[in-house]
Amino acid sequence: MDAAHQTVTVDRVHGTTGELVLRRTGPHHEIISNGVFLMDTRDGTSERLLVTAALDHHTPPAAVLIGGLGVGFTLHAATRHPAAGTITVIEREPAVITWNRTHLRHHHDDALNDPRVHLHQADLHTWLHTTTDTYDAICIDTDNGPDWTVTDDNARLYHPQGLDLAAARLSPHGTLAVWSAAPSPAFEHRLRARFTHVTTRTVPTRHGPPDVIYLAHHPVAHTTPHIF
Repeated sequence: MDAAHQTVTVDRVHGTTGELVLRRTGPHHEIISNGVFLMDTRDGTSERLLVTAALDHHTPPAAVLIGGLGVGFTLHAATRHPAAGTITVIEREPAVITWNRTHLRHHHDDALNDPRVHLHQADLHTWLHTTTDTYDAICIDTDNGPDWTVTDDNARLYHPQGLDLAAARLSPHGTLAVWSAAPSPAFEHRLRARFTHVTTRTVPTRHGPPDVIYLAHHPVAHTTPHIF
């Protein structure tokens, strides 16, 4: 293999949910969690669509919440969207934050330094449970999708209780956008039970099923969110 295209380990840490590894192959980086591929910098089309599809429904200045920093593609798209106002980013892994300020910063044009961006090292479920803020767009990309989560406790984000929390944090005309590495009929069914308007956007991938963006609007009138 050409030396320029060899895969090298840039950093390896023990994170809040286990081992995290940052690797580089040529100009591209990828993040591995407990031996499972999470994301890389080779494309990012669907990660950008996650926030642009949500913000296209809004006028400036729209308050945005991004759950999961990843390699910064969603954040970068938010900073470039004309409707974006304040952008709140929730990321629970300190290493991912550090990498985005160092090794990954050129992939997103140093978007973390945009003055509208407020980054918090926190668990997204906990943030939704405790914050009193509301958002015009909530964009969730913490896992490989509702059916393939990084940790077992992340599954609660995609179940009725998590959807209740997200709905409670949306402004009256807000949009919930959720990224998935494959279609999830069960998750779409749960969304349709909680929101009156649900659509999907798909992005073809090089291998396997398409990435899917779920967009939900107008929460069904509901009682106090289930908290657990």
